[in-house]
Amino acid sequence: MIGMFCDFSEKEGLLFSSYKSHPPEPIRKLPPVLSFSIVSSIVSLNINLLNIILYIMTVIVPEPDLSESNSSSNKEVERDDENNGTLQLDGGFLLPNNNAFGHSFRDYEDVSERKETVEQFYRTNHINQTYEFAKLKKEEYEQLNRAEMSIWECCELLNEFVDESDPDLDEPQIEHLLQTAEAIRRDYPDQDWLHLTALIHDLGKVLLHESFGGLPQWCVVGDTFPLGCAFDESIVHHQYFKENPDSQDPVFSRKLGIYSEKCGLDRVIMSWGHDEYMYLVAKENKTSLPPAALFIIRFHSFYALHRSGAYEYLMNDEDKEMLKWLLIFK
Repeated sequence: MIGMFCDFSEKEGLLFSSYKSHPPEPIRKLPPVLSFSIVSSIVSLNINLLNIILYIMTVIVPEPDLSESNSSSNKEVERDDENNGTLQLDGGFLLPNNNAFGHSFRDYEDVSERKETVEQFYRTNHINQTYEFAKLKKEEYEQLNRAEMSIWECCELLNEFVDESDPDLDEPQIEHLLQTAEAIRRDYPDQDWLHLTALIHDLGKVLLHESFGGLPQWCVVGDTFPLGCAFDESIVHHQYFKENPDSQDPVFSRKLGIYSEKCGLDRVIMSWGHDEYMYLVAKENKTSLPPAALFIIRFHSFYALHRSGAYEYLMNDEDKEMLKWLLIFK
């Protein structure tokens, strides 16, 4: 597959750069303005502005106290990369033991002030996320006719929202975007496209805003999962799927459901949410970001896959190659 890294106009002489191998080689230099051609929610990003924002984050955000971090959590993991020798999946990043509430990360059973909110969220999500619902939402939103705004305007919209599905954070989403982008920029300084992917990966959460339909949280945030086949037991709060109509469907309740083995994740209908919307925005407007970035955007909330290894039987060879970058991002 040939993907386009860049389609810039230096006012406006077009400059194209393509690649044919995976994973993509790092972008060594970016022009001042990266044109996305994303009409629905993103117009352009000034790279210099991004660097200023990220620099500010390194100055004003205090370093976490990692003195008592578990050594096993900080162990570096490496995978073979035919182009670069080895690929560090953690980039040397040190993971604290506890989240913002003093509990272990993604612990949905531990008693905390967020537990009841998170569990109620997933109950509603798992009952209502059906194959038919997701298809209808995709058809509705792939028209890309909601709004047009800059990336920073889009980020500012997210300052109004806190993700009800997240047991670890209760901060506005704009802070999450900046912290994610800065952490990746620090650990993978040569992977410019990955920094940008980190900044925009959650921008699909603008679906919560009235400008984009004001959807309820249960169909915007939270872990995502395939529809049209059986719900894997590794999905958080799996017990609530028993009330989902698809669980009673004779086809959808089978392991493969409507799919075939190794069909490829691009053929799979995922539960509707911000990941799927942002993926559609980028794909339908022929973004210059590489396929690895689109894979990250679409599947970063697919924890059953990249945390538990579920649904690997649906993946083709290209998916497996892209998964390396998703594991880095995770």
